[in-house]
Amino acid sequence: RLMPELPKFDDEDLKSYGDEEEELALSPPAALMSVLATQELLLENILECIPVGEFAVIQPLSDEFCLVLGYLLTWKLILAFFKAASSQLRVLYSQYLRRSKSLNKLLYHLFRLMPENPVFSGPTSEVPNKDTKTFFTEELHLDVK
Repeated sequence: RLMPELPKFDDEDLKSYGDEEEELALSPPAALMSVLATQELLLENILECIPVGEFAVIQPLSDEFCLVLGYLLTWKLILAFFKAASSQLRVLYSQYLRRSKSLNKLLYHLFRLMPENPVFSGPTSEVPNKDTKTFFTEELHLDVK
């Protein structure tokens, strides 16, 4: 709920950025980026021996699973923050993510975490002989209880 409210504080400071020759960048919330940087290092340690194209098998409820889930949820917060920002702020934030290579790292991690065959094994009410359900065809409910 808080993330969509944060960009308006940067909007007020946007006017102080003048016409400088250097390309400008603005960091998303520092606390969030600090957590993301730590998670990137931990995830890199977990996935270091897995090349892009191969996929990592992460056991549910393991320490690795919790780290990966935390990393992906952090990115969900960052994307909610971006969605609420004005287009001018998005440009500045994206420049920061480009310089810090965080977006490159996200894609690199996703391509090593994505299963080869993302079959959905959740409860289904339809006849089992229907088309195979995948994580791309079904809506996931990530409610924490």
